[in-house]
Amino acid sequence: MIERRDFMKTLSAAPLAIWAPSLFAATADSAFKSTPNWDRILVLIELKGGNDGLNTVIPYADPLYKEFRPNIAFDRDGVLRLDEKLGLHPALASLHQSWRNDELAVALGCGYENPNRSHFRSIDIWHTAANSDEYMGEGWLTRMFQENPSPDENVADGIVIGRGDAGPLRGRGIRSLIMRDAKEFIERAQDTRESTGKGPTDALAHIMGVENDLTKAVEMLRARMKEPPEHPVEFGNDGFGQQMNLVADMVVSKIPFAAIKVSIGGFDTHSGQANRHQQLLSQLNDGISAFKSSMKVAGLWDKVMVMTYSEFGRRVKENGSMGTDHGTSAPHFILGGKVKGGFFGHQPSLKDLRKDGDMNHTLDYRCLYETISRRWWNLGFDFARGGKNIQPLDCIKA
Repeated sequence: MIERRDFMKTLSAAPLAIWAPSLFAATADSAFKSTPNWDRILVLIELKGGNDGLNTVIPYADPLYKEFRPNIAFDRDGVLRLDEKLGLHPALASLHQSWRNDELAVALGCGYENPNRSHFRSIDIWHTAANSDEYMGEGWLTRMFQENPSPDENVADGIVIGRGDAGPLRGRGIRSLIMRDAKEFIERAQDTRESTGKGPTDALAHIMGVENDLTKAVEMLRARMKEPPEHPVEFGNDGFGQQMNLVADMVVSKIPFAAIKVSIGGFDTHSGQANRHQQLLSQLNDGISAFKSSMKVAGLWDKVMVMTYSEFGRRVKENGSMGTDHGTSAPHFILGGKVKGGFFGHQPSLKDLRKDGDMNHTLDYRCLYETISRRWWNLGFDFARGGKNIQPLDCIKA
């Protein structure tokens, strides 16, 4: 006989797994449709390690920027200008073009009160939509899907690609998949299912929901991804490029799901930041660029929204190792065919810093989640829990 925990352990031990029953716009209810937009897909990109926001969206016109960072700051001629004050890192050429096309929103100064500089604690806060002094066991997407289940015909509520943890999809009561490769997922899941047997014995009765979800996912993936679609451009061979390739395969193959999470690691740039950050942002740029091209050719760019997030930004002042240490607030990107381009929130001041020398946040990070819930899917799920300064951003076109 096999216990449910052993069944789940078998799956999670593989390089893929299934988790099963495992500035501001107005907020009036009349602003939302009565029917959720479940034909829309959210693509979350986790920048693991704490991305340096100051060298991503660069305040090139502020003399304090160069003063705090004499060795790693960019000159004004080296940035991709967004306006007369802010510009993008030169590696982000595709995102710059999206800005020109009015399909890139830049959420400035994202953070939270009493910031925590621990990688583990801060990303847990981001993944659960918690306050800094609040511990929550379930991810923010999990709670949202528990209250607003996606359609039964979906292969899953959410999918996690790569080796990253479930993050916002952590917890019970939703259908979620974790995979590194679709073909390998099908093979491993099939092997696991066969090893448990098919009969509804007493030992298996309480995991049949898991098994049924697994069977459904395997059969749908096998049928719709028998021959992965061809894309108009090649994706990079780096890990992130391959993750985005798989996301594009699944979207173009019409695999029904609501959210998908990918990740790119290495942003903990304590030393020798310049070259490493250039490489990371180039991978981010190229992966998003190839995905955007695939979606546009397939006529699906209006159906997807891409959003970045990271546990924190970096310190304002560079350190003695030509890098930056753990900081607080940072900007993040939202882009897609339905995205209204522009700045949302405002750039934190380099004159008015916290006592520890970090930037104050100017936009509560949960505004991003409110935007996804209320403006993207029209669910009206309340992440603010009464917080007056947590409202959706007006960055989604009607």
